[in-house]
Amino acid sequence: MNIYNSNWLGGNLKVVSSLDNTLVGRQGLVIDETKNTIMMSENGHDITLGKASIKFTIDDSNVVIDGALVGQRPENRTHRKYRMD
Repeated sequence: MNIYNSNWLGGNLKVVSSLDNTLVGRQGLVIDETKNTIMMSENGHDITLGKASIKFTIDDSNVVIDGALVGQRPENRTHRKYRMD
């Protein structure tokens, strides 16, 4: 199973790219995911990030996930086939 199809809850998310420079470098524990957002806990604070505006890694993976490509509900994302170019 690749990282796109994995369950991200409980994983460590790190934002590696965003149009909003204040988000780059933020990291924390994924505590919830919806169709359009990911909620993470960073230093005891819950932060909601829009998937479409970030590129991120999960659990120190070398795969950078483009949030705009994973705009599905988590239960649908885990069964979808993604092209890895």
